[in-house]
Amino acid sequence: MAWDGGREIWVGGVNTWECDEMGHLNVRHWVAKSLEALAGLAGELGMGDAFSPRAEATLLVREQHVRFLKEAHPGAALSARGGVLSIEADEARLLIVIQHPDGAPGATFQTVVRHATADGARIFPWPRRVVERAQALRVDLPDFAAARTIDLSPIAASAGSLVSAEQMGLKRIGLGVVGAPDVDGFGRMRPEILMGKISDGILHLLGPDRGIGAEGQRVGGAALEYRLIHYGWPRLGDRFELRSATAHVEERYRLLRHWMLDPETGRPWAAAENVAVGFDLDARKVVRLPPDAVARIQATARPEMKL
Repeated sequence: MAWDGGREIWVGGVNTWECDEMGHLNVRHWVAKSLEALAGLAGELGMGDAFSPRAEATLLVREQHVRFLKEAHPGAALSARGGVLSIEADEARLLIVIQHPDGAPGATFQTVVRHATADGARIFPWPRRVVERAQALRVDLPDFAAARTIDLSPIAASAGSLVSAEQMGLKRIGLGVVGAPDVDGFGRMRPEILMGKISDGILHLLGPDRGIGAEGQRVGGAALEYRLIHYGWPRLGDRFELRSATAHVEERYRLLRHWMLDPETGRPWAAAENVAVGFDLDARKVVRLPPDAVARIQATARPEMKL
């Protein structure tokens, strides 16, 4: 399954402090490493200072589709390759594949970026030099990076709002403020912080259902697939609220949806959808939910909650 397309854009590894109670690299740090790789891909596109405070133009991450394929443990070596799936007037869909040393993909990222002024106030067309370099970096989407359970159909506007969250009785799984460590060189919340806040709050949604398994079985949780969409960009000191629900459940997985909202205005900062599974911490494999748990969880599902 090794992928040798595109170009090498990042080389690094896994620190112990980046791993969670499951003993593997936490989802937020997979995303953080993909964003380091994105800077490398920006350099290949001729925008080497795109994420520097001195930049005149940047790549504004609009959306990410993530597949998690193979765990990474403390001390693991990782690298990333990337290329361009498509490019339009002021937007591009990029592919980043983070790999293990044997070439096996650990995680894949379809990242949609927009060409924007550094302050994010204006979206404008790519210069010719970037378009020319993008053509040289064109890649095809490998099967292992394609969406599997999550629908990637375009979304014109978010359905999220604080009013809708209250009406549907969505669970609050996060409430806080964007701090200094959470912002980038332009003062905007870094994209991986959305993933991090969901990860921090997920047990408020799943509760004891996360650990359902056979007697004596140590069960945790894992994510297989994610879609993250950014509608606005909170800045240092801005507050946020996370509201979440199960949209669908089967023996194999739960489909979860999340809204990151501005508690001051009620409008959405971002939305996300993910495929969550029970995970045997010893066998390192997916645990199926028993039928009674499926029925109980489905009774509280909110399929009407959209991104």
